[in-house]
Amino acid sequence: MSGGVTVTVRLVRSFEHRNFRPVVYHDVILDQTVQEFLEFVKKDVAQRDGLPPPFRRHSYDMMKILHQAHGSKTNELVVSLEDDEKLILRSEDTLRAAGVAQETELALFCDADYRRYKQNPVSSW
Repeated sequence: MSGGVTVTVRLVRSFEHRNFRPVVYHDVILDQTVQEFLEFVKKDVAQRDGLPPPFRRHSYDMMKILHQAHGSKTNELVVSLEDDEKLILRSEDTLRAAGVAQETELALFCDADYRRYKQNPVSSW
């Protein structure tokens, strides 16, 4: 089995308010399914002392690739609203098959919040 990689997960609490926190995970095994990794992250986030309670209790259920190492970044501050069919991770795929590699940055968010924001992408400041 191959060694693990480092992955940053951006916990998105609110798209409108651009409220997010990054969490770094080391030694992530790419042969696990997206669903297994999602459940691991949700469990870890719920118990993490350094995160404010709203982030620990939020209902996360979707992951999307934000950025790959040595790739271009989007101008969107929270999550790119494009290429969903390519960048949203399907739960049955392995992380490797989904395109996750060393130093990939992922967004973790509530799918219903994302769909609502995508229909009306207005930020509240």
